[in-house]
Amino acid sequence: MSSVVMITTRYRSMAILSLSLSLASLYSGGVVLAGIINALSFWVIQWIAVALCSIIHEAFVVLTRRISSMGGACSRKRNQQDDEDVTHGGVSGRCTKSPSSKWLWTSFSRSFSDVQHDRGKCPSLMDLCVQKIIEDIGKYRTFSKLPRDITQLIFNELVFSQRLDEVSLEAFRDCALQDLHLGEYPGVDDKWLDVISSQGSSLLSVDLSGSEVSNDGVTLLKDCTNLQSLNFNCCKKISDPGVQHLSGLSNLTTLSFRRNDEITRKGLSSFAGLINLAKLDLERCPKINGGLNNLEGLTKLESLNIRWCNSLTDDDMRPLSGLTNLKSLQVSCSKITDSGVRHLKGLHKLSILNLEGCQDVTAACLDSLAALSGLLYLNLNRCHLTDEGCDKFSRLGNLKVLNLGFNEITDACLVHLRGLTNLESLNLDSCRIHDGGLVNLADLRRLKCLELSDTEVASNGLHHLSGLTNLESINLSFTGVADGGLRKLSGLSSLKSLNLDARHVTDTGLAALTGLTGLTHLDLFGARITDSGTAHLRNLKKLQSLEICGGGLTDAGMKNIKDLSSLTSLNLSQNCNLTDKTLELVSGLTGLVSLNVSNSRVTSAGLRHLKTLKNLRSLALDSCKVTGGDIKKLQSTDLPDLVIVRPE
Repeated sequence: MSSVVMITTRYRSMAILSLSLSLASLYSGGVVLAGIINALSFWVIQWIAVALCSIIHEAFVVLTRRISSMGGACSRKRNQQDDEDVTHGGVSGRCTKSPSSKWLWTSFSRSFSDVQHDRGKCPSLMDLCVQKIIEDIGKYRTFSKLPRDITQLIFNELVFSQRLDEVSLEAFRDCALQDLHLGEYPGVDDKWLDVISSQGSSLLSVDLSGSEVSNDGVTLLKDCTNLQSLNFNCCKKISDPGVQHLSGLSNLTTLSFRRNDEITRKGLSSFAGLINLAKLDLERCPKINGGLNNLEGLTKLESLNIRWCNSLTDDDMRPLSGLTNLKSLQVSCSKITDSGVRHLKGLHKLSILNLEGCQDVTAACLDSLAALSGLLYLNLNRCHLTDEGCDKFSRLGNLKVLNLGFNEITDACLVHLRGLTNLESLNLDSCRIHDGGLVNLADLRRLKCLELSDTEVASNGLHHLSGLTNLESINLSFTGVADGGLRKLSGLSSLKSLNLDARHVTDTGLAALTGLTGLTHLDLFGARITDSGTAHLRNLKKLQSLEICGGGLTDAGMKNIKDLSSLTSLNLSQNCNLTDKTLELVSGLTGLVSLNVSNSRVTSAGLRHLKTLKNLRSLALDSCKVTGGDIKKLQSTDLPDLVIVRPE
């Protein structure tokens, strides 16, 4: 490509870059000539003469030659991430922009994979450049000459499109990248760590979860002393020697080793020097008992997850008593007792406490927890609670979420919940609750989620809930609720999710639901619904998930469902009279992601009707006259995104 550009020296390189990118976009049909002029107007230009390029690849040659001259266009200041779970799609290290390059970075900041989904919108200039580089990745030996922020975009896109391999990874050696997120990425092993560690002191965040990285690979990271976040979840080849290589990474703020059977208290000794740790995740590390004393000096720790570390005892709780900045503590399914909980009473900043499955914890622990006035979330599911001692709940007035499921509590316990007026979510699943007990919930006006599954609640108790107008989700499965009770729910206009998997619910009861037009999820799995009952569902236009599996539906009932165009999940299994006609009626529900018509009279001949369901990812046809081969044929020719199929 030839171009004559006469501008002041100061803006020369940026003008050439702008021109090159604009030409590339013009060639691709994305931008008209006026777009080039507008882009270049940001620079001080005396006059420009342009000879248009003949092919887009030449524009990329100019880009790769000139882009290193950007200099200060993007500074390397990185914004801290607050979210522990980093999702793909953007550059995790955002740039601080100078005024002259602000327009340019606005175009650069999105991944091409994101833009592809914005139908009808023109991709940005950088999106087009990155796409072309990805297509020609084999032509590039190194990206070390490019600014880090652009190299990061290329790396992210290669990962997202799963085009990164050991060979193409080499081009990123010594590129001073900050964030390398390779969680669950195929083929990652110790050999990749050579390039990863070459980022040196620039490297801030690495996710290698689910990889084959071993102790030898971890060793290579010890010189990346500015690392702030490391994720080694499900890395089964890492044991104590590997963990000990992290001892010098004192800038770490987030560290995760979920699901590791090899790490013991010896490995945890290396954590003592990680004085800046704020988040530590050791979920399902069963051999760390006796090692938590190494956390005593980590006074900046705010979140600790030791769920399913089932060897932990009361003695392991003692070192946590001094971690006064803890805000979240997960200790599910361990051997701790009320005595162990007593060590937590000084953690006044604690807002989240999960003791689920600690079967030696009783209501006596509430004596200690009552001191935690800032507690917002408390999970005591599957502990050993009875009514005795539940009076202490009344002192936890700031609670927003309380889970008491699968405990031996009765209506007598609910009396002490009456004053918890800040509650937004209450789980009483499988507790010994009756209709009379629900009167204690009548004034909990902020409740949004109520779980009453598998209790003794029946229709008479529901009138106590009729004033809870903020309820968005209620689960009444496996209760005694019948048609008459549903009329008492008809005024709960905020409801979005309703579970009525109960055998006493019939077509008659559904008539009371017609006004609940905000429903997005409706579970009638075991309810006795027939074709006539489905007529009451026609106005529920926002339904995204629907289950009707009581055996009473025929193809005629499907006619009332076929226009619920918001549906993404539809379960009609166990309705043995459904035929291929149902699949024909389903064919218009093009948003469906999951469909289950198992145990019906559907045959292979009906599969042709599913060709229109391009979003379908899960299809269940168990006990139908359909073979795995029939489904695979449909999958290969018409539904390539179908990943879960039964029968196989």
